[in-house]
Amino acid sequence: MPRPDLEKLGVKYRRIPVLAIGRDVYLDTRLILRKLEEKFPNGKLGSDKPEQQFIERLLERYMVEGPVFQEAAGLVPSAFLKDPIFAKDRKGFLGRDWTPEEMDEGRPECLVFIRNLFDLLETTILADGRQWVLETERPSLADLQAIWPVDWVTSLKMPSHVVSEEQFPKVYAWISRFRAALKDADSAPTAVPMTGDEAFSYIKSIQGSKEPNPEDAVDEDDPQDFERGTLVEIYPSDWGSEHRDAGRLVALARDEVTIMAAGALDLRIHAPRTGFKMTAVGKAAATGGTKL
Repeated sequence: MPRPDLEKLGVKYRRIPVLAIGRDVYLDTRLILRKLEEKFPNGKLGSDKPEQQFIERLLERYMVEGPVFQEAAGLVPSAFLKDPIFAKDRKGFLGRDWTPEEMDEGRPECLVFIRNLFDLLETTILADGRQWVLETERPSLADLQAIWPVDWVTSLKMPSHVVSEEQFPKVYAWISRFRAALKDADSAPTAVPMTGDEAFSYIKSIQGSKEPNPEDAVDEDDPQDFERGTLVEIYPSDWGSEHRDAGRLVALARDEVTIMAAGALDLRIHAPRTGFKMTAVGKAAATGGTKL
C-alpha cells in the first residue's frame, strides 16, 4: 500500500491480483481462476472429470485456503521487517505487530512444515515419476494449485540440510518443468498494458444500468439470509480484513457474492464465499434489509 490504481477504481480490497472484465471486478485468485475457466473454455486448465475436480478442490483448500501460505510466509527473511515502511504495511495487513524477533523464533517450525510438505509431494503424488499431478500432457489447474507455494519457497534460501534438490529430486524436477512451461507461455502474444487512468477511463466508458443483471439471483436458502439490496461489506476473513468493499447486494450464491459498489464507477465486485466474510452495514440490519 498505497495502490493508487485500485483506489482510483474504488476497490478497497488490498490484495493482488484482481481481475476486471468490463465493470465486473473479481477478488481472490481462486475466484479469478474459476471465472477465467468459465469465460474462456478453449483455454481452460481444469478437468471435466469429477474425481480430478475433487483433487483440484482439495489442493485449493490445502494450498491456498489452508495453512501452507502462512507457514511459507514465515520463511521470509526477517531483515525485511527492519524497513519501517514494510513493517508498517505488514502490521496494517495482519492487524498486529510482526517483529523480526517473532519471525526468527517461528522460522524453525515453518521449516518443519515446509519440509514435510516437500516430503508429502515427493513420496505420494510424484513418487511414480509422473510429469504432472493428474498425469496430463501439460500443466493443469491441479499443478497451479499445488506448486505455487513450493516454487516460491525455493527462492527463500532454505537451509540445504532441510530442503534441497538432493533430498527431494522429484519435487525439484516438477518445479523445473513448471518454470519451463511458464517460459513457453511467455512467448505467446503479450497483453496490451494499461495505466490506472486508462483502466478508469475504459470502465467509465462502458458504464451501464445500475440494476442487477437478469441472471443475478439471491439464494433464498442461504444460511446468512440476506435480501437483495442489503448494504453489506465484503472482506477477507484472515488478513487484510480492515480493507472492506461496501455496496448493495445484487447476487448471492453458494460460492460467490456480488455487490454493486457506488462510487465514481458503478463496479460490480465479486468475492468467493469461503475465506471471505459478508456483514450488514450500519442501519441495514435494523431496517429489514437482512434477517441476521
